[in-house]
Amino acid sequence: MFENLQDRLGSILNGLTGRGALSEADVSAALREVRRALLEADVALDVVRAFTDRVREKAVGAEILKSIKPGQMVVKIVHDELIEMLGGEGVGIDLNAPAPVVVMMVGLQGSGKTTTTAKIASRLTSRDRKKVLMASLDTRRPAAQEQLRQLGVQTGVDTLPVIAGQSPTDIAARAVQAAKLGGHDVVILDTAGRTHIDEPLMVEMADIKKKSNPHEILLVADSLTGQDAVNLARNFDERVGITGLVLTRMDGDGRGGAALSMRAVTGKPIKLIGVGEKMGELEEFHPRRIADRILGMGDIVSLVEKAAENIDAEKAAAMAAKMAKGKFDLNDLADQLGQMQKMGGMGGIMGLMPGMAGMKDKMAAAGLDDRLFKRQLAIISSMTKAERANPDLLKHSRKKRIAAGSGTDAADINKLLKMHRQMADMMKMMGGKGKGGMMKQLMGGLAGKMGLGGMGGGMPDLSNIDPKQLEALQKQAEAAGLGRPGGLPGLGGGGGLPGLGGAKLPGLGGGFPGLPGLPKKK
Repeated sequence: MFENLQDRLGSILNGLTGRGALSEADVSAALREVRRALLEADVALDVVRAFTDRVREKAVGAEILKSIKPGQMVVKIVHDELIEMLGGEGVGIDLNAPAPVVVMMVGLQGSGKTTTTAKIASRLTSRDRKKVLMASLDTRRPAAQEQLRQLGVQTGVDTLPVIAGQSPTDIAARAVQAAKLGGHDVVILDTAGRTHIDEPLMVEMADIKKKSNPHEILLVADSLTGQDAVNLARNFDERVGITGLVLTRMDGDGRGGAALSMRAVTGKPIKLIGVGEKMGELEEFHPRRIADRILGMGDIVSLVEKAAENIDAEKAAAMAAKMAKGKFDLNDLADQLGQMQKMGGMGGIMGLMPGMAGMKDKMAAAGLDDRLFKRQLAIISSMTKAERANPDLLKHSRKKRIAAGSGTDAADINKLLKMHRQMADMMKMMGGKGKGGMMKQLMGGLAGKMGLGGMGGGMPDLSNIDPKQLEALQKQAEAAGLGRPGGLPGLGGGGGLPGLGGAKLPGLGGGFPGLPGLPKKK
């Protein structure tokens, strides 16, 4: 979502960091560009004005203009003010109330309330071990109650049985009563929406609030609606009173202005963001991490958290045991590619890596995008068990069959086999070290670069890392020079990512960790 803004701000701030000294005119010119970039990203005018005024006030001080690295000081000020604009510290859903805690979901039609209700319930059930009851109060939209019931079945979360003809306020009262009797910790009320704000909607919301006494009222807003989402939040807050915001469709290609404006305009924290259609694609909103991504500084903490969620510890251990014997077949390669896809694919991982976000376009131009992974997985899926375990069996007739089955050609199969051979050779060389997989090396290499010695160059035991340790890890990354826009040493020259020993990618002048032997573009 923030790619355009990231590119614009990155080029403006890089222009400042490249200079030895800054004058007041330099800072003013850069801030004019920053102001224009934010307005083009659909950020509210009063928010932009306040933001640039605060940055100018701090950046035009004599100690900044004459400091050793004035450009980097300005970047730091912009970074700090961006975090402040987004809300300072991240705030999660507050469940600190007598059970059952009532969470009321409000918003317009089509913003994703029902799906978000199920995502939050699933998250509270799996992560926080809470017993959750969902209730649909939407008696107007056809099959709205049935949709929530189906989502409940899909996620394994209890839903309130539907009784035809009941009013939304009666359903709310019955849901709270049922949650008390059923021993539920949380009850989530999915209210009705409208295509626009109207008086009957606001009266209904107020009645439901009076009847159910919710501890949290979360406004679900579509981040693609831009400034309308800000006006919507203001209206709901004045009439109903909201405690937080949930932004959906943050994976879209909108300009991101709603996310940057809503906290500043309403004073209410953005608590969660929806980053996809699947039930697990809901993330907590961390202002510091979002600011880091917007300024191209990467997001090590989120990368480590994603790895912790997606890397299968048992598979990694089995892989390490196989590697110790020098074995690495096509099944193992498929597992590695699958793990990368779970973590958001090539683009998702690079967007979280410091200094790498700007290289996505170059990699796509070199043909190294997520479609390559899908094609390679399709090829491996079209092989027999014996062929996957022993690639030497693949002669011309077998390749012809696999190409027909996967919709590829012999050249694609040869590239995959070449990549596998190079990876297998590298795994043999590392066999005794027990490192276990490209994702482990990627994370271990980053850990090594940050001076986290106890990780042994491999994947740490992420199950025991608490959020404070992850934040400390992020700070170490910045201290090691990984926190600057474009600040990865070695990317401009021949080295690739330091400590990661990746192969060189064509046309990128650097390396990419853990993806040895990716085919050269002809």
